[in-house]
Amino acid sequence: MLTKDEILKIGKAKGKIYTSQLAASFGVSRQYASALIGALVLDQQLIKIGSTRSAFYVLPDYARKHPEIFPLSYAKTFRNIGLEEHKILSDVESGFSALKRLPENVRSIFTFAFSEMLNNAIEHSRSKMVHIEVSLRGKTLTFIIEDSGVGVFRNIMQKKVLHSELEAIQDLLKGKTTTMPTSHSGEGIFFTSKVGDAFILESFNYRLTVDNKIEDVFIERSTQRKKGTRVTFQIQTTTSLHLGDVFRKYTNIGDESDYGFDKTEVRVNLYTSLGVHISRSQARRILSGLEKFKVIVFDFDKVSVVGQAFADEIYRVFARKYPHITLQEVNMFPGVRFMVERAKNEAKKTAQ
Repeated sequence: MLTKDEILKIGKAKGKIYTSQLAASFGVSRQYASALIGALVLDQQLIKIGSTRSAFYVLPDYARKHPEIFPLSYAKTFRNIGLEEHKILSDVESGFSALKRLPENVRSIFTFAFSEMLNNAIEHSRSKMVHIEVSLRGKTLTFIIEDSGVGVFRNIMQKKVLHSELEAIQDLLKGKTTTMPTSHSGEGIFFTSKVGDAFILESFNYRLTVDNKIEDVFIERSTQRKKGTRVTFQIQTTTSLHLGDVFRKYTNIGDESDYGFDKTEVRVNLYTSLGVHISRSQARRILSGLEKFKVIVFDFDKVSVVGQAFADEIYRVFARKYPHITLQEVNMFPGVRFMVERAKNEAKKTAQ
């Protein structure tokens, strides 16, 4: 009679366990053998390698001695009908068991980022199919989620009535940008772009790259037109970063804070193609949508000069309209610092 103890003995003797072979050898149904093996997997006495009918099972000790048995990649295309993130994630974990051997902090980051980006493809893309790839090359864990739908930048541009896909990208980088405000907070892409080493969004003619290793952001026109959206996410499996670290960074923890996502960082240099920030209209474009936050950090890296009207619009007009919002600045050149401080002083004079 086939029992769990008998299965473990076979595993010690042969290494790999196949459900079909067990069923045939002991004259039991495949379903019965699968139930016993499934219970051993739940008890962590067996590890599943692969998926569907090609799957096999090994003891943890065998897995430690033979790391080559673990697949280095997973790829599958799903029809976008009734898809659920947790079920697909479970399928990925079954077919790509290397995930289970990663440190807890890396698994948490992967689970968050993968689920958020997959949800976007399922609910926003209007694509008939969703393609998923997950791979581990050396110490680099990568996932790609690709659809052939409306395109993330164009969708935001149309729903928010913006002038270009570039403006849609700029809004995405602020956070809290969503085309479905009743069911989504708009935090998914923002936080996913912060938790990995690299985050790339490609859609039609544009590519957004967030490189957290060098702490920079790039917006490029793509030479290869990508219909729909492709998300690429990478993280080193040796990272010490924890998901909570990133959430804390963008949470304003104060006496009156509700610990929500109410802090954002704006890279000012991404809001002009010529590197000059002079007009009020440029400032208003940057400020669009920022009234949803309680703390705004303006990063002036790579910005050599700002105009009087530009600074006045932010530090006097906007600040007076939203006095509950805290405005902060980092990476200012002397010329920029002078104009910012000048605008703040003028704001104090007019307030008296």
